[in-house]
Amino acid sequence: MGFSTKAIHAGQEPDPTTGAIMTPVYLTSTYVQEELGKHKGYEYTRVSNPTRTALEANVAALEGGAYGFAFASGMAAITAIFHLLKNGDHVIVSRNVYGGTYRVAMQVLNSYGLKFEFVDTKDAQQIERSLTPDTKMLFIETPTNPTMEITDLRAVATIARKNNLLSVVDNTFATPYFQQPLRFGIDIVVHSATKYLNGHSDMLGGVIVTNRDDIRDRLRFIQKSVGGVMSPFDAWLCLRGIKTLAVRMERHAANAMEVARFLAAHPAVTLVNYPGLPTHPQHPLAKKQMSGFSGMISFDVGSLAKAKRVLKRVKLCALAESLGGVETLISHPATMTHASIPREERIKNGITDGLIRLSVGIEDADDIIEDLKQALR
Repeated sequence: MGFSTKAIHAGQEPDPTTGAIMTPVYLTSTYVQEELGKHKGYEYTRVSNPTRTALEANVAALEGGAYGFAFASGMAAITAIFHLLKNGDHVIVSRNVYGGTYRVAMQVLNSYGLKFEFVDTKDAQQIERSLTPDTKMLFIETPTNPTMEITDLRAVATIARKNNLLSVVDNTFATPYFQQPLRFGIDIVVHSATKYLNGHSDMLGGVIVTNRDDIRDRLRFIQKSVGGVMSPFDAWLCLRGIKTLAVRMERHAANAMEVARFLAAHPAVTLVNYPGLPTHPQHPLAKKQMSGFSGMISFDVGSLAKAKRVLKRVKLCALAESLGGVETLISHPATMTHASIPREERIKNGITDGLIRLSVGIEDADDIIEDLKQALR
């Protein structure tokens, strides 16, 4: 089946009782068993729920994976992945990861003995130089949040296999429509389903996908034991959103390209980060491993004062956290999504006080550009 067909149908059969074409929302905490040890596949909703099962199968199919796991948020999913490790393990992480990933690593999990090192993973040699006998995982974002750096997925998978490491890719920005890391040999893919998968800014969730049976067994145990699972209603909302993922991503990417070209030509903008622009330093790699460039852009206006002025003046673009909704969202990473990262680290990684992040929506591109034009004037 093609991607759009899978997005609409994978994991979902008409309801056997009524024939309803939409997967029902199974709002139940427990399930009646026929007799001791005999049930219909479900015992307790923390362990499994039919609506959540449908979503897990759907996203797994879109990523080309065998097993999916849905969590209450993207951070719950990422934390579950880090639970695959043990005290003393060393993790190499992309230097530009989402601020919440940095926060849980450096302010929560390192207290339990995990060691995290943030590396410029677009340089495979830097990854290899950072390896230690304790390294057990490579955690990659590509494109990174918010500077849109691209990491070579095949190179990461090769390094991981050679050194017996788990390889993980946060695929939230690209989505499975534009990038499928498992096909490059990556072990685990994670999404904040809150973002493009759902696409309507009305739920929270995270999804993990893998092909490996050993990882499946461990994640299933972690999901059951820790319990940060996605609610049935949020799973239903995400399933509904995914049905239009392909058409939405085409529009997000087309609009983003127009907006990126406008910003690149604007005299008030000093830098534009968008992998679809030929001026992006890793544009050839992005073309090689992505089928499109998604809807995320960051651009620099030179100072905090100028960024504040732009963010105050926008009218159509909504100043808000998050991304991936049908509406255009604009944010200031240094004080919003990445505020938990020390300033010197932010600056070193290109997250300046003048950097603005734009999640380009599916409105008319001319209207988005006109709003940015008046805000930059």
